[in-house]
Amino acid sequence: MKPDVLVMTQIRQPAMSRLEEAYTLHRHDLLDADGQARLRAETKNRVRAIVTNGHTPLTADMIAALPRLEIVASVSAGVESIDTRALADRDIPLTNSSPALLDDVADMAMLLTLAARRDLVRAHNYTASGEWGRSGMYPLQSRTAGKRMGIVGMGHVGQAVAHRAAASNIEIAYTGRRRKPDLSWRFEPDLVQLARDCDILVAAVAGGPDTRGIISREVLSALGPQGTFVNVARGSVVDEEALIDLLSSGGLGNAGLDVYLNEPRPDPRLTALPNVILYPHHASGTVETRDAMAMLVVRNLAAHFAGHELLTRIDAA
Repeated sequence: MKPDVLVMTQIRQPAMSRLEEAYTLHRHDLLDADGQARLRAETKNRVRAIVTNGHTPLTADMIAALPRLEIVASVSAGVESIDTRALADRDIPLTNSSPALLDDVADMAMLLTLAARRDLVRAHNYTASGEWGRSGMYPLQSRTAGKRMGIVGMGHVGQAVAHRAAASNIEIAYTGRRRKPDLSWRFEPDLVQLARDCDILVAAVAGGPDTRGIISREVLSALGPQGTFVNVARGSVVDEEALIDLLSSGGLGNAGLDVYLNEPRPDPRLTALPNVILYPHHASGTVETRDAMAMLVVRNLAAHFAGHELLTRIDAA
């Protein structure tokens, strides 16, 4: 018999076709809340795996109600909506898709950095509107080469950002839970000091309660009126009220954002600011990467049910 899999989020073809061939799928994602509750009750003694993402709630109660659950495979990198402690307590492995998306997300971090520092959107409008012809040369901007970048979170994405920035002659420093001895870049344990030392601060850290608001008013103030803040992590990692206030008052130079506290309807006070470059939480949004992310779900489930080592297991504690 095929293993039973609870599908809590749609994944791309052909990965979904592969799942349909190998498993008995229960499409939780296609039902309303009442239907989802009924489906979980009906399949609770059969479901051995869950396919989900980091935005769909998977609570401790939901996990407890699935006594045969063996693995959770997330198609996204973030897992903040999953009760990882409940999984760890039962030693249920959790996988994600970080390796598949790091290049696109790192590219977006650099795109946002350059676009913010060179005022790309306003310069585009200046050219397209004919203002260049009426008013003359656009104001001079600040170069990026030779500047200092601080990276908050030196995981796979953070390291990919660092390599790209270093190739652009940007000096790198980073902070995180611990120094990584295999990296040559400077480790700064004090986040405020890192911001004070840098021209550009990039948030590439995982979301969740442990990182909520770590990019605080103090951190953003330390980055200063010439500084650039870039967020390709989660909206929850930054004090958004402080970000809006400092960008509005000149306490922070500019920002490039892919993520927001309230998605998909970010605070209009933020989106109206002229010194912010906005992207709709789409850093990994390419056909190639989304296909690769979906195939990691397929490959992790296949490895699990074959008794092989998982490709992208993450610490569920």
